Amino acid sequence: RRVRESNPRRFLSVVFSRTLASAGKELNDNFLKALAEREEANRSGKMTSVIFIRDYNTLGQEVSGYIDYAHRLKTQDFEPYFCGKKRLMPGPSDLCYYNWKTQTSTSNSSPNFEVIYDDPNGLLFKSKRDKTMLNPWSGSNGDSSGTLLQSDLYVHVVLYDRSVRTF
Repeated sequence: RRVRESNPRRFLSVVFSRTLASAGKELNDNFLKALAEREEANRSGKMTSVIFIRDYNTLGQEVSGYIDYAHRLKTQDFEPYFCGKKRLMPGPSDLCYYNWKTQTSTSNSSPNFEVIYDDPNGLLFKSKRDKTMLNPWSGSNGDSSGTLLQSDLYVHVVLYDRSVRTF
């Protein structure tokens, strides 16, 4: 029996979630290794990771932003990142994005996180699943932890991991 898929984005999401993009790749960078270690848990929903990246775009402009890794895994093919053909960079559609040269700033909620940018404690990401807060500027992130990674590919990378609580 053949099922016809009417939504191509949904089809791509299903295809990307069946195979680990990092499988069988020789990864030499600490950041890519860390992403590979988290890929299966983020795809399966056992974990959500927020990636902070600060680096220079193809125009030489410094950009920084927060990326919902689980959401990106569902909407993009990560094979080019793990193969070294493409660099993972924050963009205007991610949780937060800032271009230091143009002073362009955006924030967007994702299926996993609501962005709270007007809190007195600073920028917060509220989990849509268990309502807990991730505060990248504080050491009190509940069960999340910020891991600063040394990378040969990026100026600054931090991973914030959250075990997903199920009720």
